[in-house]
Amino acid sequence: MVLIRLSRKFAPLALSCMCGWARAAEETASLASAGETATAAAKGIAGASDPLAMASLWQLTLGMLLVLGLILGLAWVMKRSGRFQAAAGGLRIVGGLSMGARERVVLIQAGETQLLLGVAPGRVQTLHVLDQPLPSRESSVAGGFSEQLARVLNKGKSS
Repeated sequence: MVLIRLSRKFAPLALSCMCGWARAAEETASLASAGETATAAAKGIAGASDPLAMASLWQLTLGMLLVLGLILGLAWVMKRSGRFQAAAGGLRIVGGLSMGARERVVLIQAGETQLLLGVAPGRVQTLHVLDQPLPSRESSVAGGFSEQLARVLNKGKSS
């Protein structure tokens, strides 16, 4: 899905490059058919598609900045979503809720014990130790992806 979005964004860039090459080839063909010498045709090619032209350098620079921005944006989104966190030993984040601009309430699974923590800048405080662990999302959702997809598709057919 990401590749499809990227290909849609970069298709105009690829087409513009191809059009520039085609234009240079047409100019070369017209110069050669007009009876000009080979050196004049070579000068026409160099002037039409100079790879170090300022427009080409700007296009290259902007393309690189776009890709770098896309990578940084995806990294920021992944960090904010918290989906790709490495499990440290027996600790696992079960869930979290943002309470303000910089304050969060986080439910941590440490072995068989669940802790409700308040997290603020410079401070982490235990709010409650749960006697009975809350069910996690994985255990409350029955079946794998294929079963859930089939269930959703069957709901759509019955409606």
